[in-house]
Amino acid sequence: MPEPPISAKSIETLAAEMHYAPEAFIFVQEGLKYTSDKLHGTKADLTSDRHVTGRELSEGLRELAIARWGMLARLVLERWGIFSTMDFGRIVYAMISAGLFSKTDQDTIEDFRNVYDFRKAFDSGYQIRSERVNR
Repeated sequence: MPEPPISAKSIETLAAEMHYAPEAFIFVQEGLKYTSDKLHGTKADLTSDRHVTGRELSEGLRELAIARWGMLARLVLERWGIFSTMDFGRIVYAMISAGLFSKTDQDTIEDFRNVYDFRKAFDSGYQIRSERVNR
């Protein structure tokens, strides 16, 4: 089930409490929709199960960040205070505690631990080639 939009006041409050930029919370909310749509389709039936796991969400957030910012994805996330998949989990669980997201009994914050290494996940595959110029 899609989550309701988050009010600016809620984001500001959570961001201040958690020491993440407000944009980090907005990005995680957008990433949840992106991941849910990718896994379950864009169903109009709001009663259907659209649950995603912490691992699935972490992967979806990586894909979305790379699609939006390419080589700068890791730097954007780090500027917002996100340095690991566990940071995604902390944001998600803050939103759960605030009543903005929901979880199943099987979900835990540990589902976000070490899903991938940020440097490898965001920096691998990018190479800047420099060719020596003969003068």
